[in-house]
Amino acid sequence: MDDMRNIDKFRGCLIGGAAGDALGYSVEFMTEKNIASKYGVDGISEYELVNGKALISDDTQMTLFTANGLLYGTTRGKMRSIMGPYPSYIEIMYQCWYRTQTEKYPVEDRHKYSWLLNVPELFNLRAPGNTCLSAIESIKENKVPRPINDSKGCGGVMRVAPIGLYFAYKNISFEESDTIGAQAASITHGHELGYIPAATLVHVIRRITEDQDCSLKDAVKEAIESTVKLFPKAKNIGYYTDLMNKAIELAYSDIRDIEAIHQLGEGWVAEETLAIAVFCALRYEKDFDKAVRCAVNHNGDSDSTGSVTGNILGAYIGYEAIPQKYKDNLELQDVILSIADDLCNDCQMSELGSYRDEVWIQKYIKASYKM
Repeated sequence: MDDMRNIDKFRGCLIGGAAGDALGYSVEFMTEKNIASKYGVDGISEYELVNGKALISDDTQMTLFTANGLLYGTTRGKMRSIMGPYPSYIEIMYQCWYRTQTEKYPVEDRHKYSWLLNVPELFNLRAPGNTCLSAIESIKENKVPRPINDSKGCGGVMRVAPIGLYFAYKNISFEESDTIGAQAASITHGHELGYIPAATLVHVIRRITEDQDCSLKDAVKEAIESTVKLFPKAKNIGYYTDLMNKAIELAYSDIRDIEAIHQLGEGWVAEETLAIAVFCALRYEKDFDKAVRCAVNHNGDSDSTGSVTGNILGAYIGYEAIPQKYKDNLELQDVILSIADDLCNDCQMSELGSYRDEVWIQKYIKASYKM
């Protein structure tokens, strides 16, 4: 089934997410008033370059490590005929990301599980979430209560899009891939609203990647229904579905963008991030530029709402349909495209097969690859 995969959607999802992230990162901690006074009444509409680059934040950094975890797990399974659950490999990769935030490049030791540790630009602190850092630190020190905390910050949902991509056309149920999304978020976010939205996002991304004929609205509605079935006893499931349905309703109303976003929240917590992203993606489903600009020009967590909007719409319309201005000068574009292509192509080797891919071995077995 994997040969049906559309690389344009894989690239679109990850580049789209990074583009929304980079646009929003410049205004993440600014009020609407400050954004308007600096960029004009329409807000930020072009990248703010630093040394010629549109900088990504921790959202895209952690998205790349999520993807790396999936590929690392599958490669181990195919080359050793034994593997653990995917979230266990994703957790290892989040520990690698933690090293980029707490150590200096280059990292030279035997415990290098990710080739992303060979990318110097990832060793930059881009407003990493304190919840993610403290949770991963607890894991590293084997102080892991479950749930690890009671956080519902958006740090769980903003990094799981690769899971939806990766399981498109694979022989596992939506329920299983949605659950992997929730489990990946729960590594650092223990509140049910910290990980439930991750399941919904993974479902949306997988559906629109796998089904060319599915409308975005239908994918979102199906994802909400599926999430209710997955978490029927969650205390907050009624509130959550009401918020998500409100996002759909607002997208097709006459209300101004900013007023609709104010009704959905600011995006510092996961369910608000996803609700704002769904609103922006549905309202401007044929216009990537308008969608991400809508997603970042508000008081809240602009890079995360921009990132998730970009993930959704990028997967929906594909890489070629994303305006060139969002590809030019985007930090780590080559790394992002490389990971997107690897997610799409997947590991083609097996333990007993004769085919060998030396670059893949360097990336996902030896972690020695350098771009």
